[in-house]
This record gives sequence, structure tokens and C-alpha cells, in this order.
Amino acid sequence: MSREILEAMHALAREKGIEPERLMIALEDALLSAYKKQPGSAKYARVEMDRETADFRVIELIIPERLEAHLIVETIDEGMVIDPETGEMREPEEPEIDPKKFAEYRDQIDERDVTPDDFGRIAAQTAKQVILQRIREAERDMMYEEYRDRVGELITGIVQQSDSRYTLVQLRERVEALLPKSEQVEGERYDHSQRIKAVIKEVSPSTKGPAIIVSRRDPELIKKLFELEVPEIADGLVEIANVAREPGYRSKIAVISHTDGVDPVGACVGPRGSRVRMVVSELRGEKIDIIPFNDEPARFVAKALSPARVREVLVDDEAKQATVIVPDDQLSLAIGREGQNARLAARLTGWRVDIRSETEFAAEEAEHGYEEEEVQGRCAAILSNGRRCPNASLPSSRYCGLEVHQALASIASDNIVDLTAGTEQASDATADGEDVADRARDGEPDAVPEVEALSEREATPPAQDAEPAAEGETAAEPAPVAQDAGGTAEEQTT
Repeated sequence: MSREILEAMHALAREKGIEPERLMIALEDALLSAYKKQPGSAKYARVEMDRETADFRVIELIIPERLEAHLIVETIDEGMVIDPETGEMREPEEPEIDPKKFAEYRDQIDERDVTPDDFGRIAAQTAKQVILQRIREAERDMMYEEYRDRVGELITGIVQQSDSRYTLVQLRERVEALLPKSEQVEGERYDHSQRIKAVIKEVSPSTKGPAIIVSRRDPELIKKLFELEVPEIADGLVEIANVAREPGYRSKIAVISHTDGVDPVGACVGPRGSRVRMVVSELRGEKIDIIPFNDEPARFVAKALSPARVREVLVDDEAKQATVIVPDDQLSLAIGREGQNARLAARLTGWRVDIRSETEFAAEEAEHGYEEEEVQGRCAAILSNGRRCPNASLPSSRYCGLEVHQALASIASDNIVDLTAGTEQASDATADGEDVADRARDGEPDAVPEVEALSEREATPPAQDAEPAAEGETAAEPAPVAQDAGGTAEEQTT
């Protein structure tokens, strides 16, 4: 073989990034196959090529019969195959000894040169085909090595072809990816020469080259698009904790900030909504709700149901279920069209979400009670606005760590209003007692009767509030006492 072919092989190896030795070995194997197709060729042979002059030689291997039989037995034992018809193990029809084994017994094998006279012409015809084939194989291997570690990465490609089964996307020169129908967003069109973004879903080797599967439906696409548009996410200051998506319609993302002073929602929205608008534009108008992540399940579930307003959330930690109470006019908004909003909130939080209107929940509570409140681990205090405290209760206590809520344990009520009223009444009684004592020390004559009148007035309800005695019962004395107390009060007023 001429040196021109050798130089061409080295040039191709440098251009394609392939080792020259790999091409040389491939060419030797191809020439050996071509030699064996000639009539009268040796049964066992090898081809050697001079790396400097590009000269080829065919070397016949003369193997003793006993060694040949031994190598054939080893080959049969190693090469047992399963018969597809019977399912049993069987020997290969034509066992072929691995050339590598000849090197182990080289001292027992004789060799001789059997190069044909016209082998240069055979080599020239074979070289071109083998080199091109091995270059394609090497390119496929390099492409697979390049993309197999890039699963989940965002890529930009140009649509080359689209049909009912898949869309062909060109990533770069001689590298194409498949966008199957199952990974396409319903309603999206992919026109020729259109530039699209997608994430790499899968990379698998095949005889025709690595199959690169990309997706437009994967939730990872939203993460990568926000990472591209929001510097805080790319720098690690803000993180997307979770994504719930219904491709083409609506998505919800939960974001959390790892740095004080950085608003995760504001960072994702951007100035005048510029950042989120770019993501929505790439997703062809898909709506995106940005939710601040919260470790408190009740607050997180309430935020996840945005844009609906939530009145109260009751959580069951053991069943990981949240019962959400919303105003009557917010029920349809909380559920969403065909349950979409509630479905996305459940996926985002990982909790089962049961949405009830205030009227429905009040009716159920009045009929059956709501025993779940006692075991869900939340503070039992009822705030002044009628809502239950969202904080978690302390161990071995029904209330959270707030002093006012802990004080409810001393009264027979969970309402903060009752505790405040009792405190005000006690304060008024203390103030009245101090005033009477001061007047007694000053020698005023009506100090003691006034104390008696106050005691009677506080202890006895007004006459009009007393319930009438039932028929057949003896009238009790509180009525006359109430009249006396009223008279006393009237005299004091006069």
C-alpha cells in the first residue's frame, strides 16, 4: 500500500479526533477478512502492516493438531448458545478460535509468509471502505460519550423534520435528537427551521448511532429555563424546591431562598415580570404560579392553592392529608377547572388536599364534630378573628409556646376573647376593691355598704334576665333579692 493512503489515514484521524492506531488495527482486520474470501487461503492467518512503509504481509499460522483440538474445545465451552426453538444450550455451528489465544501459544505455532501477489490491489480496495466505516463508528462512540452524561441538560436545536411519530431536532452538525410524540406538548407546532429548547431525556447506544431523546413535557424543562433567566438560581441563592406541571396549561413551582434579604418569588418574577415572561413565552403561553416554600405544611398548602384565598387549613400528619377551608365564593377557584388547581397543589406539596367551603364544613362540624383537630398537633387556641392558631403545639400541651395561648389552660375555653374578658373583669374587681379600701381608711361612712352592694350586684343577675320558674315548682328567692339589689343600686344612684 502506498504511503499516500497511510498519510490520508493519519490526516483523518487528526481531523476526527480518532487514534491512528485504531484505524490501523481496523484495516488489518478488514484485509484479513478479504484474504480469507480468496480461494486457497490459509485456515489460520493474520495480517501485519508496517506502520512506517504501509507494507502488508499475510502470515499463515501452522497449528499442531492437538493444540488445535484443545483450543476448539475451549471455544465451544465458552461459546455455548441457547437454541431459540428448543431453549436448550447447544454448541455453535462453526466454532472460531479467538486470535488472541494464538498469542498465548506462540512458542508452539510455526509461521510462514503467504502474501498473495495481488494483495496490494485488494488492500487498496478494502482500505477506503474500512476507514470510512471505522470513522463512522468512532464518531458514534464519541457522540455517545459526549451526551450520555448530559441527561437533564437544557439544549437548543433546530427542527429539521416533523411527522405524526416524532420530530427530528438538529443539535449541531451531524448530531440529531428525536422529540417523540409522547414528549411533545399537546397543541404545540414544530415548523421546519424553528428553534426550540428541550431537555435531554435519554441517551442510548444503537447500531446507527446514539439515540438522543429530548422532551418538552418534562418538569425539568421549567427548572432549566428559570435557571437560564434568573441569575439568583444559577448562583445558588434561590432554589426551586419542587415543580408540578400539566404541560401546555399550568405549572406551579415552589421556590426557597438560601440567603437573607433575597426574595425568592421576586427574583423569579423579575422587574415588571420580565423573567417569568420569558419562560412563559418559551413554553408557548403556559401559566406559571410561583409559590414560596414553607416548612409549615398548613401554610405551604394554603399558598399552593393560589390564587384562591384560604380561610383555614387542618392537617393530619399521620395520613399526610390537609383539609382546606375556603370562603364559599372561593371554592370553585380553589378547585380550578376540572380540579386542575387542587391537583397541582397536591403534587407540589406532596399532601392529599381536601377542599371544603365554610358552609359545608360548618354543617359537617355541627353534625359529626371534627375530632381530627385534637390529634393533628396544632395549637388549639382560637384567635380573636375566629381562626385557629396555625402554630404547632408544644409536647404534652394543647397550645403553642405563646404565653397568652398557654394561659388558656387555666380556663375552660380555647377562645382568646374569653381569656381577655376574664382578665379585664378581674382587673375591674381589683380596682374597685382598692378604691373601697382607700375610702374606708379615710373614714367615709358609706364605704362598707358600698362593698356589700357591689358584691350583691356582681353575684346576682338582674331581675329581667332571671328565667321564670317552671310550672309546678316553688318560686325561688332570687327574685326578691334582685329587687333589693336593684333598690340598693337605685338609692346609691340617687
